[in-house]
This record gives sequence, structure tokens and C-alpha cells, in this order.
Amino acid sequence: MKYCKAKSEIKVLGIDLAKQSFQLHGVDKIGQTTLRKKLSRNKLTAFIANLPPCLIGLEACGGAHHWARTFTHFGHTVRMMAPQFVKPYVKSNKNDAVDAEAICEAVQRPNMRFVPAKCIEQQDIQSIHRIRSLLVSRRTAQANQIRGLLLEYGVVIPKGIAYIRARIPEILEDAENGLTPLFRQLLNALYEEMVHLDQRIGTLEQKLQAICLQSKDCQRLLTIPGIGLLTATAMVAAVSDIAAFKNGRELAAWMGLVPRQHSTGGVTTLMGISKRGDSYLRTLLIHGARAVVRIADKYQDKRNRWISKLEQRRGKNISAVGVANKNVRIAWALLSKKENYNGVAA
Repeated sequence: MKYCKAKSEIKVLGIDLAKQSFQLHGVDKIGQTTLRKKLSRNKLTAFIANLPPCLIGLEACGGAHHWARTFTHFGHTVRMMAPQFVKPYVKSNKNDAVDAEAICEAVQRPNMRFVPAKCIEQQDIQSIHRIRSLLVSRRTAQANQIRGLLLEYGVVIPKGIAYIRARIPEILEDAENGLTPLFRQLLNALYEEMVHLDQRIGTLEQKLQAICLQSKDCQRLLTIPGIGLLTATAMVAAVSDIAAFKNGRELAAWMGLVPRQHSTGGVTTLMGISKRGDSYLRTLLIHGARAVVRIADKYQDKRNRWISKLEQRRGKNISAVGVANKNVRIAWALLSKKENYNGVAA
């Protein structure tokens, strides 16, 4: 079937994104299909630029935020959706054309949940976090390899990178520990590489510190116990528009810090946390909450008394998740009202 109607009749457009091939599906104001088209990457921008303003639906995938900013610049209204919310609208077998049609259908649903588009500054901050996370993983692997190799030579180093930093220079200088000249060269190279990783991680953290000092939202988040430099900058980068969440509970659910529910017949069944959203940010929030739980018994204010009772009743792990959930809800209030955390009021 050929669709030769004018572009002006397209009111809703679904685009199935990829690296080089893009499938488009457009409908008019009454829902009739007016466009089914496949475009290459270098032709997509020109096609959308010449299209009259309409509603464009995208799946939140790699490159989606870039295309959302580009299409918005052309005057279109762009809505991104999580792939799991689009999947129910896929009919029968899966292909690019069917996916584009499903996106076009899903974006028109009145109760659909949309993903706010990130600005370029937020993606810069997120890129720093992703690079730093990879460097930390490499440093941990490097430290484990050093410890494992030394164990084969009868040299034992306790767990922890701090012990490796302190012991390796001593081991290299000790001429009576039985290490051969060849292995000393290999060990020195591994140690220098780990030092280089430390320097790169430190440089990235300095960049985050500079960004945090310039961001009022980051400074507000730092006033919350359990939220530090990494968590504050990661949250500002992840949460594109705080107005997209009606309340703190929605933000906590978006970050996967609420129980999964499997209820039926009026019987409520709650399970473990859903672990949806950004796992990196959720990890930072929970680790920060662990530090708060660990010292809660040293203070007697209302918040710390609640944490201590929760720890006695449910244990440290559940308490840490509960504190992380509360911190996210407090963060929503601070970012929405543009205020700092007031521990006495809390």
C-alpha cells in the first residue's frame, strides 16, 4: 500500500531508532496511517526538519536524547518512553515497521509514562560518572591481580587498595623476600599502572567537584545526610526534570527503591525492591545510606532514633534501603521547592 498524503496530515509520528536505519510510522488526527517510511541516518534530520510540527514518539535507547534535542529544535513535541512500556503495543511478529507502529500507538496513550530528555550538560556529567566507574573497576581488578600474584610467591597483602598502596613500595625494596628480578619488573609495572588509574580518577573527581560548586541543585542535595559529591552530581545528571515526578514517592519508585508488588484478590503482597532505573545511582544512594545507619546510634534526634529503631527491627541492609528511599523523597522536596535540608524540621 502506498501512502501519498501530504506531510501536513501527519499529527503523530513514531520512529524506531537505530544506528543507520530508521523506520517511521505516521498517522493523521483521526488515527489513519499516512506514512510508512525507512530513512538512513543522513536523511532523517532533513526529513524531520521539513515536517510540520507534530508529536514524535521515541524509545528511550542509545542516542534517543540526542534525537530528542534535535527534533525539539525543529519545533516538534518529542516524547520518549521506556521500551518495556512500548512492547505491549507490538502486534504479532517483531520488525522495525511493527516497532515504529507500536511506538506511534503508545505515545498517544493518555496515561503513558514518559522519560524527560536530558540536556547536553547533564550528559556531560553522566559521561564523567560512567568513565570514573569504569576506571574504578579497572583499578579494583588491578589490585586483585597484584594481590593474587604475590600470594603465589608467599607474600600476603590484606584486602583493600590502601594496603596495596602502602605495601608494594616496601615489597619492591625488600631484597630478601625471594622475588626474582623479572617479577619485580612486572610488579612495578602493575603498580605504576594502578597509580596512573588513581590519578585519572582523582582528575575526574576534581571535575565533578567544580561542577558541584557551580550547581545550586547539587549544593542543596549535599545538605542531606548520606548524599555526597558523587551522589549529588549523579542525581542531577539522571533527573532531567524534577517536575516530571508528582511527588517523592514517584521519584523513589523511578529509582527502584520501592518494593515490587504482586497483589490480587484484595491481598497485598510486597516483595524485594524493584531495582528499576539507574543501578549506578541506586548503588550510590544505598552506600551513602549505609554510612548514615552505621552512626545513627550516636545521635538522639528524631531522624536518627527512627533509623536506630528500624535497624533493630529489620537489620542493616533493609535499613539502608529505607534511608536511601527517604533521602530520595527529601531530595525531590528540596529540588522542587529550591530549599536546603532542615534536619530539625524533618
